[in-house]
Amino acid sequence: MAKQIVSERMLIGGNWIQKTESIEVHDPATGDIIATVPAASKEDVDQAIFHAKRGFEVSTRLPVHERMRILHDAASYIERNSGYYEDTIVSESSKTITEARKEVKRCIETLRISAEEARRIDGKTIPFSQMQGHERRVGYVYRFPIGIVAAITPFNDPLNLVAHKIGPAIAAGNAVIVKPASLTPLSAIRLAEAFMHAGLPENILSVVTGVGSEICDPLIEHEDIRFVSFTGGYETGKEIIRKAGVKKTAMELGSNSPTIVLEDADLEEAISSTVAGSFGVAGQNCIGVQRIYVEDSIYSTFLERFISETKKIKVGSKTDPKTDMGPMISEKEAVRVEQWILEAVNSSAKLCYGGKRTNAFLEPTVLTNVPDTALIAKQEVFGPVVIIESVHSLKDAIKLSNQTPYGLQAGIFTSKIEEAFQAVHELRFGGVMINDSSDVRIDAMPFGGLKRSGIGREGIQYAIEAMTEEKVVAFKLKNSPFV
Repeated sequence: MAKQIVSERMLIGGNWIQKTESIEVHDPATGDIIATVPAASKEDVDQAIFHAKRGFEVSTRLPVHERMRILHDAASYIERNSGYYEDTIVSESSKTITEARKEVKRCIETLRISAEEARRIDGKTIPFSQMQGHERRVGYVYRFPIGIVAAITPFNDPLNLVAHKIGPAIAAGNAVIVKPASLTPLSAIRLAEAFMHAGLPENILSVVTGVGSEICDPLIEHEDIRFVSFTGGYETGKEIIRKAGVKKTAMELGSNSPTIVLEDADLEEAISSTVAGSFGVAGQNCIGVQRIYVEDSIYSTFLERFISETKKIKVGSKTDPKTDMGPMISEKEAVRVEQWILEAVNSSAKLCYGGKRTNAFLEPTVLTNVPDTALIAKQEVFGPVVIIESVHSLKDAIKLSNQTPYGLQAGIFTSKIEEAFQAVHELRFGGVMINDSSDVRIDAMPFGGLKRSGIGREGIQYAIEAMTEEKVVAFKLKNSPFV
């Protein structure tokens, strides 16, 4: 019997909106339509902004304890209905049920951290008397909500990365409009449901679904939008910055992440960590391991054992807890990565394992001897492919690691503290993980990169700082305490 296609609604100003025009949501594993969501128009975006302006007048006056209660209640709602959220992620994305369970737990944690950080939005005093003639002044810096936040989110973490934008926005006292990825909009709608159940006042949150090329420009260009938070590709991020005008932005734009393995490393740990970091979520992870540089003396052993562990990865049904890796987000994306692999192989790269595609499923793939000119060496592959090369020294590994225009995170395995600190200081990345692969993140840490990997930092505390404005307050006294 054919599965029933669910007609979903989007949230605008506290109202669930249905439209005649819709876009289809597909299960990447089968290509089947699982739902439709409204195809929003520019007028819908204008309505969302109209309501958000009114929502901001409410949110900025919400006492901190009420913001905290809403965030905690939303987290608890998700926790009570975790299976519902897990199934949504599995149905619309590449994630296996095991990966979906982890994401739901992280989303709950993200919202609870947001609640706790709401109580820590503070300022600092300013000693005005440091300058002659200002002895009668005392003052401080106060942080105020920025206004309306526009949040544009990706497909690879369709629930938690939305929470990373909504949570801090509400904690800071803002209104927020979310444009979720067209491929995975259902998880964002489910998250909005949690906030409605938690009693978030209407108008503070909108989730506008639709085609990005039609509704993103009216959103980011609008003067009432005061902050744009985007997670996605570099070219799109560059266009958003160009179009946004004079407003604050935060850009997390992906990477081509390296991990270095030196001859003194714990080899078993390095192999286990880099295999998981290379192929989790079918490689569709901005900090996933794309390049591994291994010292000459252990290269052959590392490569052999890495391939052996890769062969154990079970690719298959997303709903099976024994499955390690599901499909890519679409057959189109799987074809793109397959073409990048073929281009590298035709340019002298060696295909050590994998490379075969069936619809949206692509085998975990290991390449060596990849020329620097190959797309897969220069760009973010965002697929289950890893390049493993030998190096003579740490110096060579650092040079190769830094040669791409990206700089989100890197990893290094070594037992020598001096080598670790050299990597920390010389790797041009926003994060360096010692005795770990590049694929390490907790939701409280500052997360962001250098160069083409973006601007600013996510992580709840750091997002709240970005979503607030500093205001200087000074009192002039009749009498100076310093005279």
